[in-house]
Amino acid sequence: MRKYFGTDGIRRIANTELTPDLVFRVAKAGAYILSKHSTHTPTILIGRDTRISGTLIESAMTAGFLSYGANVKNVGVIPTPGAAYLTRELNADACVVISASHNTFEFNGVKYFSNKGTKIPDSIEEEIEEIMDSDKLSSLTAVGKHIGVSENAEGYIEKYINFFVDLFKDDFKNLPEEFCIGIDTANGATYKVAEEVYTRLGIKHKIINNTPDGININENCGSTHIESLSKLVKSEGLSLGVAYDGDGDRCQAVDENGELVDGDIMMAILADFLKSQNKLKNNALVSTVMSNLGLNKFAKANNIEYKQTKVGDRYVLEEMLKSGDNLGGEQSGHIIFLDYNPTGDGILTSLMLIKALKGRKLSEARKMVKIYPQVLINAKVLNEKKYDYDKDEEINAEIRKLEEEFLNDGRVLIRTSGTEPIVRVMIEGENQEYITEKAKELADLIEMKLGK
Repeated sequence: MRKYFGTDGIRRIANTELTPDLVFRVAKAGAYILSKHSTHTPTILIGRDTRISGTLIESAMTAGFLSYGANVKNVGVIPTPGAAYLTRELNADACVVISASHNTFEFNGVKYFSNKGTKIPDSIEEEIEEIMDSDKLSSLTAVGKHIGVSENAEGYIEKYINFFVDLFKDDFKNLPEEFCIGIDTANGATYKVAEEVYTRLGIKHKIINNTPDGININENCGSTHIESLSKLVKSEGLSLGVAYDGDGDRCQAVDENGELVDGDIMMAILADFLKSQNKLKNNALVSTVMSNLGLNKFAKANNIEYKQTKVGDRYVLEEMLKSGDNLGGEQSGHIIFLDYNPTGDGILTSLMLIKALKGRKLSEARKMVKIYPQVLINAKVLNEKKYDYDKDEEINAEIRKLEEEFLNDGRVLIRTSGTEPIVRVMIEGENQEYITEKAKELADLIEMKLGK
């Protein structure tokens, strides 16, 4: 089991768990691993979100890279997909995003991206960890003229803005006069870029939660707290609303009635649109096992090949790259349009959604997919026993019984958390009250058997 990296980079409480020393070591080791097959001095791009600890972590990260001899371009506050995009545009050797995504401000994190703008694979993260705690780290020290240099590269953010403007320049010229969108930037990394993009594209909008102060990122706002956006859309009579998370790689929406439109519903609308334009490669859609059963049934009804992966947008991307598919994502709103960017991009998703609506109301478009009630309950267990649920005969018997019961109109999914002492019990079915009862019964059984 890896010591530092989790399912989405390293994520911990800043300055106590994610210390400057730890960050320095992960930077130095990372620069070595990512550039050991290169014949030139590596250049690494660093972006961050709006957390108060961002500049602290950025400084330690920069120091680690320079100490190894890598050069650094600091682009400042930028959405994660923007940093990934610029890594390719600027021909950098790698990229690091300093962010804890949708978590509260006291957390921060480190995510590595390759020179292709994709998250580095688990195997590379394991190599970095091995070097971090080895005697070799001290020998990876540049001397004299070989010490790296850093530069302020915030001006390159304009390239990311122009990416959207060029891509959608002809798509929104004939929007109805009354069309207006609500935008919630979560006081995070999209707070400047999103407004600039919508303004340049001529899309009327009202924007909220775009005044970051270092500690209000994701605080009762953004994609994980949709309530304020819903209220704005209903009170102002807006056409729809979109909300991003703290680092801007995911998007959730609300229709004109303020009702949530999650990643599963958006993927159905987007797949239907791309298929109608003959742009859905391989006629396929990729999602994770956590996506709603309704998305699966939508795909079958529309002759779209439906593929599912482990939870995590990195695994969605792996499948897309392997099969040559161009649309995939997660229920949480990480949606990847591989024709444009190899990572989830909240701003891109929202603009593609508006384009796909073709003047329809979102409340109408969402009807193309029937979303089944879905209940997720966490069973708290002993950490050393969390992978043993499938070894217990009584637990297995109950799981098989439920799987048989929900075979045709529902689904049972049991999944162990990669970062916490938790076994997640998820059941889908027609009756919310009934599936809640059954999920709780199974979670209680797992806690009783594995929690002591």
